[in-house]
Parts: sequence; structure tokens; C-alpha cells
Amino acid sequence: MSIHTGIKYRAILFLSLFLTIGVETKANVTLPKLFSDHVVLQREVEVPVWGWATPGEKVTVRIGGQSVKTKADANGNWKLRLAPQAAGGPFELTVIGKDTVILHDVLIGEVWLCAGQSNMQWTLQDFGIKADSLRDNLPDVRLFGVYFDLDYLPKKEVKNGWWQVASSASVGGFSATAYLFGRYLHEQLKVPIGLISSNLGATSIETWMSAGALKQFPQFHEVVSQIESSGKNFEQLNADLVKFRQTWDSAYYFKNDPGIAQNWQDTSTDVSDWKEIEIPNLWEDAGLVNYDGSVWLRREFDLPAGFKGEDFNIALNQIDDYDIAWVNGVKIGESFGCRNWRNYFFKANILKPKGNVLVVRVFDVGRKGGMYTNAFWGNPILVGKWKYKPGVQIDPATFPTPVIANGSFFTHPALLYNGSIAPLQPFAIRGAIWYQGESNVAHSDEYATLLPAMIKDWRQQWGQGDFPFLVVQLANYYPEQAEPNESEWAELRSSQMSALSLSNTAIATAVDLGEADNIHPKNKLDVGIRLGLAARKIAYGEDLVYSGPIFQSMQLEGDKIIISFSSTGSGLSSKDKYGYLRGFAIAGSDKKFHWARAFIEGNSVVVYSPDVTQPVAVRYAWADNPGHLDLYNVEGLPALPFRTDHWPFSTAGKVFMYDENGF
Repeated sequence: MSIHTGIKYRAILFLSLFLTIGVETKANVTLPKLFSDHVVLQREVEVPVWGWATPGEKVTVRIGGQSVKTKADANGNWKLRLAPQAAGGPFELTVIGKDTVILHDVLIGEVWLCAGQSNMQWTLQDFGIKADSLRDNLPDVRLFGVYFDLDYLPKKEVKNGWWQVASSASVGGFSATAYLFGRYLHEQLKVPIGLISSNLGATSIETWMSAGALKQFPQFHEVVSQIESSGKNFEQLNADLVKFRQTWDSAYYFKNDPGIAQNWQDTSTDVSDWKEIEIPNLWEDAGLVNYDGSVWLRREFDLPAGFKGEDFNIALNQIDDYDIAWVNGVKIGESFGCRNWRNYFFKANILKPKGNVLVVRVFDVGRKGGMYTNAFWGNPILVGKWKYKPGVQIDPATFPTPVIANGSFFTHPALLYNGSIAPLQPFAIRGAIWYQGESNVAHSDEYATLLPAMIKDWRQQWGQGDFPFLVVQLANYYPEQAEPNESEWAELRSSQMSALSLSNTAIATAVDLGEADNIHPKNKLDVGIRLGLAARKIAYGEDLVYSGPIFQSMQLEGDKIIISFSSTGSGLSSKDKYGYLRGFAIAGSDKKFHWARAFIEGNSVVVYSPDVTQPVAVRYAWADNPGHLDLYNVEGLPALPFRTDHWPFSTAGKVFMYDENGF
């Protein structure tokens, strides 16, 4: 992450980690942000509409000739359902209570939720894809970008977001995968399309799952129990912390600290007796053993060359457990909680071209402490040698600690679900597309149970039955390997296939669309088209080939193994002009795989190797990056990676582990 104001907007969003937008009961009738001008409502299903008003207030919703009435409950909540409507519009949606709200330019069509991590989040602009004014000015395609949020309890409202009409001016900042999928659907279906993009890069699947869905897994019991035992959301916990600190600061947090008494944050402080520590680091690992309490850290930095901004940003990311930061003696920020992300913005007029002094008071209240995060992303101002000096040491067994809203954006179970998915329910959707998994490759075996559990839970929470759920299988990544070996990425792709155990699901593989040196491959057009093909089959029942060949069975024939496939379409084909099939490996009972020779025979593939005379197993595209692949169906869709063996994954037994110092 860059330290100056030219950082990407995602880092800027970290500043508002615990700003909670609550929904208060108001005298005026109000709607969630999902209901605004340009909204697309799902066709041919009952459409829930809900909001808030004065308790007992009568509410009427009108659209397209129908009028539905309800009344707000004792808490000011109201909800009703509109009768199914055919695709069309534009309409006005009118909500009448004590006052009137009118939504303009409302369309009826197909609505899809688009979620995941960075390969779903990254925009057309991020990928350098220029909008095409001839194709991207699409008044019947609408975009809603969810401003991501998190909490311990499910929220009723998204932090921010609004519907936009797709145009060459608006699509550039929207998810590339989602938009190209939606544009393809619009071209094929000729109906309005609504896309809801809710995603965040570097996130693991467990943060997108509800606490209820995670309860069935023992590895999440501790963290889910902590969430449930609190019974409070971030806003309530932050309010409690403010009250707690009115007496705690002077009696405990700052008591007897010479750094506070002597103002060690001042630039004039004599640091000749301060020692050195390499950051990022936990101070126990750097020699300060069994120490709890405050440690003061100091480092000088120069302004980046050519910096002229009005504001400056220092992203300290995660610190265990509490911190206060100063630059040139001016306080720039303060945070509590080892999993929370410090992202401090301040006026640049306190800075000098050279020799700026950054001081951080770190306070640890148990186990290891320090500025430990590995997410400084090579920042030259933060990484390296710092001066440090202990302040006041405390006994963690007797030191009172507040309950803190404390959770990582990226890994903490249930938090993004609560803040960024729950508020969307029960907005009527046709289905969901999901591009995520890179952050779970170290626990690939575990993913095979988490993904189906998440799908089932989202479906249950939405209350719309088994809506279509389409999964992008991870692209090839990292350099090609010289010999067949174990692969966490291949295992994750295999675990993604577990989604197919559920009805109305499909896999759109990207295993042939990746780049060896880029975890964010640019070809999102084919990803969008493959998702669109799957949607046409699974969601809309069209009779078409929507997937590449999928392993079905194997048969031993002497020194060969015959592989049969489903989803062969008009037949198997090779992209290689000589008919070769790369990417196959074969093994005997010793479980050692060798590169294999393979050829198409009818709708099967024959696999063999002179190095394996008694084969028992075949693997295909089983690598982080299997390189160039040749096996497709005639329709041009690639065969999905597979293995015929059931030998334990290299990640077997590796599951989410709750850790005070982060994940």
C-alpha cells in the first residue's frame, strides 16, 4: 500500500472501518439504499419492498397499476411484497406514508448479485479495459456498487451505494467481471439487467459466511461464540468504549507511563538510549520477552519525491493491541484491537520535505505485541529499523480491558457477511455469481465444505429457494512447474467443484485464462461470457452447451487409463494443430506422477506413459499453473481440471485457526 494520497481507493475506504450507519426510526417513510432511482426489480417473482416509518404508520407502495398496503410494526419496520411483473419499464415506484417517496426510472428485469474477492472487485479501469461508447451506453443495464462494511451483527442497511445507468462514463469504476457478465446477458436476453456488486479483495470465504452457517464447523466455535456472547454491534461497542475510557485512561491505560509524562512523541525527545527493532515484528520475537504494556516506537521519513497533496496517509495496518500515532508531535490517529486496520489521514501541512518523525505508542495486554502485520506491502517509510523504548509494563492478568469491536476486513468470520451481504436480503434476485478462493488456497481441503455451506445459507437467508449460484474456478497462476507435484491451487479448484453437489449451480473455469505473473488476469471478457453461458442454462433453461468437459469416470486398460467426460457438447477437440493433449499426468500405486501422453478417442481420452506400466490414477491440469492446455469441446470451452484418485490433499487437516495476533 502506498503511503501517500495516490493510493488506490480501497485503502481510503479503510479509514471508515467502524463508522456504522444505523437505521433509526424516523417520522418520514424511508427505504433502503437498494431502492433508489434507476433500480431494477426482479421480473416474474414476488418482489419484497421494505423500509422504516413511524410505528403503526400505514404504508402504500404503487407501481405499474398495482397498489399494496401494509403498516409499520412497533419498531417502525415495514415490509410488503409486490406481485410478479413482466420485464419492462421505466416505471415510477411510489411509497406513501405520512409523506411520499417516488423512485423514478424503475425497470423490471433480471437482477444478479456479484460477490467475491479482488478478481470480482477489480474494475474495468483497474484492468485497463477502456469503455466502448458503442457497446457500454446501455440504459437498460443498471449497476449498484456496495460500499463494503462489516459488523458483529447483521446490519439492516448497506453503508453506501446507489444505482447507476450503465454508460461509458459509469462502467469504468464497476466490477469488470460483473459488468461483462451483465452486458453479455443483456445482449442475449434483451431485458433489463441489474447488477449488485458486493466484494472486497484479499478476503477469505469465512468472512462472507454468517455466524449461523459457521456454527457447524468446530474450527469456528471460539470466534463465533465470542461474537454471540457480546450481543452488540460495532456501534454499541464503540459507544461502550468511549464511556469505559472516561476513567480507564488515567487509572490504567496511561498510568505511570514515562513516555506520556515526558512527551516522547515530541521531535525533541532524546532517543540516544533507545534500541533498534526491525518492523514489521512482534517485540517478543525481537528480544523483548514476556513484556506487556506500552512500547514507544520512532522512525524518521522523508516525503515522497514530487509530493504536493493537501492530505497525507500513513497506513499502519494491524497492531497488537492498541496504538496512538503522532507525526512531528501532532496526533494523527488512535485505534484499539489487534485485528483492526489503522489507516490514518492528516493534513500535509505538518510535514517537512525531509526528517519527519513518526512515533507510535503500542500497548499490548496479553501474549505477543507489536507492529506485526505483513501487509505493509513494501512501504519504504514503514518497513525497516525503528527506534524503540519500553514505557510502562503491566500485568495482563490484573489489567482491565474493554470489549472492543475488533475484526479484520479480510479473514474474520462472518463480519463481511453481516455488513455487506445481510443488508441486501431479501432484495429479489435471480441468482449470484461468485469469484473467490485465492485467499483460501492454504486451506483448500477445508474449502470443499465451506463453499456448499455458504451457498445453502445464503439461499436460506434470502428465502427465494435454491436460486442459481455460479462459481468462477480459479485461473492459472505462478510459473509452470517442471514436474508434476502437489498444488494448493489445484486443490482449491477441486474443492470449488463441491458446489456442483447442490442444485442450480455451475462452474465457469478460468484455468486457461490466467497469467503466470499476475493474480489478477486481464481477460475478464471470457470469464463474463462463460458465466453468462452458465446462467442461460441454469437460470433460464436454454438448451446449450455451457461448460467444458467434466471428468465422469475412468477405466483401466492394461498400461492405459481411459477417461470419460460429461459436457462434451458436439465432441472433444484439441487446440493443438497436431492433436496433442498437454496437462495430463499419470501415476502407479507408488503415487508418483509422471507427465503422460494423451489422445482423443471418440468422446474419451486415452492416457499413458512409458514410465508407468501399471497406472492407477490420472490428473489433469493439476498445478498452480498447468500451462498451455489443449483439451476443449467443439464449442470452445476448456476441460475442467480433475483427478481420479482420492489420495489426501496436501492441505488436508489445515483449517481456519483463531489467533489473537491476526490470521
